[in-house]
Amino acid sequence: MGGIDEYIKWRGDLTFSQSPFNEVDNLVLAQLAYVDLKNIIPSAGSGDNITLRQAALDFFDLYDEEELRNVKSFIRDAPFFMRQVAESERFGGMLLSDYVDIVDDNEEKQFAAFWAELSDGTHYIVFRGTDDTIVGWKEDFNMSFTMPVPSQLEAVKYVNETAKHKRGKLRLGGHSKGGNLAIYASVKANVSVRKKIIAVYNNDGPGFDKAMVESEEYQQMLPLVKTIVPEHSIVGMLLWHEEEYLIVKSSQFGIMQHDAMSWQVEGKCFVSTPKVSENSRQLNEAMSTWIERLSKEERQRFVDTLFELITASGAKTLSDINADVFKSANATIKMFNSLDADTKNMIIKILRSLTTEIKRARRAKKN
Repeated sequence: MGGIDEYIKWRGDLTFSQSPFNEVDNLVLAQLAYVDLKNIIPSAGSGDNITLRQAALDFFDLYDEEELRNVKSFIRDAPFFMRQVAESERFGGMLLSDYVDIVDDNEEKQFAAFWAELSDGTHYIVFRGTDDTIVGWKEDFNMSFTMPVPSQLEAVKYVNETAKHKRGKLRLGGHSKGGNLAIYASVKANVSVRKKIIAVYNNDGPGFDKAMVESEEYQQMLPLVKTIVPEHSIVGMLLWHEEEYLIVKSSQFGIMQHDAMSWQVEGKCFVSTPKVSENSRQLNEAMSTWIERLSKEERQRFVDTLFELITASGAKTLSDINADVFKSANATIKMFNSLDADTKNMIIKILRSLTTEIKRARRAKKN
């Protein structure tokens, strides 16, 4: 038993003709999306492609390994995992194409995706999850009061435009927000694209609003949706879902179980467990109740103000904040003190209401 890196180590020599595509392969591909492969994978619409093996070689020609290891981002290990995957017989020869990577502060949009053609002739569209950019995290929070968010619309546009020139069966997937984008794109894509889809993988990604999950087009795609969450899932339990979950064991604890590299694998399957942890269930019940009790206007005002505080130091990424915690903290305090009384009271009131809901959920468990 081990993580997906161990899966590559022990089963990476098996081709897809020897062992068909499985749920663990899906997560391997989803993790590759966290590597910055701009100017390495040919751009969308170019008609060109590159093998994963060559893409990995090109990447490490461009970037210094020591500098990569010193990066403080939570996705810093992704390039090294990519190299391991690229050296395997199973994935090394797959063809990558149609790369796109957009970060737009004005639109509050973070979107990245590419196509992977496997040796069995099938395709997997890989959507990147929330990366190190603060605008990416804000877009996730924006889902609590508006839908669709810009990256969801971008995902639909991307799939419709790039699928025109592709043949063969199609899977879509991603980790975190990437899983949400995969579902949204599959539901909203053109009919000609939807007919090609054989599976949609959501690896611990958030859900949608009630209108989306109750819609006819969502319900039609639902049998093909495969959601995978860790035992202590937080992100993947947010908002509303209709699909069943595969719940997997993780070598991490608490919210760090969101790190898909920690998900446990045995053979070609995840090590599963019957239900999410009690702490996860309590927290998500509290979060759902908290969100429902706030109006959309209150949610938007809270999220906008919260991220103004987070970016008060000028930070653009989580790594920027980690690099100078004291500067960020001082800037946040100074920014909070400059807020008008009504805004301060709103922030305090909403945070207190969240604390109340968490306490209520814990008391319900004891009773």
